[in-house]
Amino acid sequence: MADGSFASQGAWREQMTDIEVRSADGADLDVSIGIEAGGSGVPEAASADGTVTPVTIPIALAPGVTVRFATRLGGASIGAWGNCNFGRKVGDDQQAVAENLRGLARLLGAPVRLVHQVHSAIAIDAGAAADDGIDTYAVDADAQATDHEGLPLGILGADCLPVMYADAQAGVIGASHCGRRGLQRGVVHSCVEQMVALGADRAHIRAVLGPCICGDCYEVGDEIAAEFDAQFPGTRTVTRFGGAGIDIAAAALQALAAEGIGEGQVVSAKPRVDAATKYLEDDPELMALCASDGEGAPELADRLGALSHSMCTVENPLWYSHRRAYLAHKDHEGRFLAVVTRGEASGVC
Repeated sequence: MADGSFASQGAWREQMTDIEVRSADGADLDVSIGIEAGGSGVPEAASADGTVTPVTIPIALAPGVTVRFATRLGGASIGAWGNCNFGRKVGDDQQAVAENLRGLARLLGAPVRLVHQVHSAIAIDAGAAADDGIDTYAVDADAQATDHEGLPLGILGADCLPVMYADAQAGVIGASHCGRRGLQRGVVHSCVEQMVALGADRAHIRAVLGPCICGDCYEVGDEIAAEFDAQFPGTRTVTRFGGAGIDIAAAALQALAAEGIGEGQVVSAKPRVDAATKYLEDDPELMALCASDGEGAPELADRLGALSHSMCTVENPLWYSHRRAYLAHKDHEGRFLAVVTRGEASGVC
């Protein structure tokens, strides 16, 4: 699995803070996360013009292609949705969500294209939809692809797995929402097929898996686990709660391999996420979120001390998690965004 460290290039880096940290094995990691130095600890991370600045973790997927995972930090949302929710259909204040999306658009240079995720295997051509003036957020789909430069594609998540793709040679990118049902219905295949229809070559596609609920946390019961494991052998787990679970990230890797996208074409986001989590261990805003969200230990240090999987949405407080909110007897939670962009624009659209 390839490393996701990002070369020091690109105009977008002028908006980022570059932090040198060390990984667990002592190797230097150049971590660029969308965060301004000297955070205030309040849920707004305002820039000079009073706008919010979502905190993102960028991954170099392919030459000219960047994937970003937006955390819970740096937005305008409050309460159960704090602090940077991008989901418009989860009960959050619509003005706050709109401001969070505008903040991300300022970072990317263009608004993110979203779809109405329904746990299907439907994939769409986002570029064609944009050309036709279609609001894809009203379109039922769980994967999208484009050959349009500067058109960011986004996937919302709160336990389900975002998988992002790129064929830099063909100039095609893709994104898929891989929950349990979507994986079983073939959403990875649909996304790759849509990319191929736009000119991508499976041999040149690179992919990266985003944050999701891990196999130690995703308890589904014996019947569902057996059915899932029959389709994706070896993905059945025993969770930390003691019941039968599944590993959707492992299933996605099997689905990618079935498409001819092997381990050598999959970039690992874990080194970057590990480093960003380490960097944010004393972050005032993240501390305040843990103290107030009721979703675990009130001390950030305690949560990070118990962390086994930085990419797990249940374990890592950087991410939104439906399961974590459910275990805390909460009625609402936000959605993070995974975004893939080719040839980011400079400026605001």
